[in-house]
Amino acid sequence: MSNTIFRRRTALLTATFAAAASLALTACGTSQDSAAKNTPTVAADNGVSSTATPKTDAGDTKAEASGTDAAVTSKSVGGSTTAKGSSGSKSTSSIVTCTGANTKVTAQTVSRPLNHLLLTVKNTGSKTCYLYGYPALNFQDAQSVPPVDEDTQPQAVTTLSPGQSGYAGALLSAADGSGSGGYTAKTLSVIFQNRALDFVGSGVKVALPSKGVYIDSSLTTTYWLTNPSDALN
Repeated sequence: MSNTIFRRRTALLTATFAAAASLALTACGTSQDSAAKNTPTVAADNGVSSTATPKTDAGDTKAEASGTDAAVTSKSVGGSTTAKGSSGSKSTSSIVTCTGANTKVTAQTVSRPLNHLLLTVKNTGSKTCYLYGYPALNFQDAQSVPPVDEDTQPQAVTTLSPGQSGYAGALLSAADGSGSGGYTAKTLSVIFQNRALDFVGSGVKVALPSKGVYIDSSLTTTYWLTNPSDALN
C-alpha cells in the first residue's frame, strides 16, 4: 500500500514538473517568439530608417550632382558657347584693321563740289581690312582734329578686300566765305581708327597739291564710305 501511494505521488510530481516545464518552455518560446518578432521589427525600422536616410541623401546628393553636372554640361554646351566664343576669338583675331601699313592713302582736290578734298584708301595687303569710323585729318598748324559730319555715318563698317578702295570727303572751307581763321596748309597726316574707334598711331603722311589747300573753321570730314560720290556729297 505504501509503495502504491509513493508511486502515485511520484507520478503526480513528475506530471506536475512536466507540466510546469512545458509551461515554462511555452512561456519562454512565446517570449522568444515575441522577442524575435519585435527584434526584426525594430531592426527593420532601424534598417529602413538608416537605409532610407542615406538613399534620400544619396538621392539628393545625386540630384544635386546631376544638377551641377547639368549646369556644367550646360556651361560646356555653353562650351558650345565657349566654342562659339573661341571661334569668335578666332574671328576677332582674323579681323584686320586698315592702317598705313596695309593701305595706300591719296588725296585730291575736286572741281565740284567746291572746296572739297577726296581721300582714297586702297587696300594693298593680302587680307580684307576694315575701315573703322572716320579719318582724323591733321593739317599743318591745325589746332584740333576737324569734326565728322554725323549724317554720313554708314550702316555698316566699310570693308576693303585686297585691291579695293574706300573714301572720305573733306569740306575744306565755306564756299560763301563765312568760315574764320582761314590759311593755306601744305601738309596732311591721316590717322586711322581701330575697332574700339580710338585714333591710333602718328598718322600717314598724304601728299597735297604743291600749292597746298585753303582751310578754315568750316573744315569737316565724312565717315569712311565705299562710294566716292557719297563721300563728296
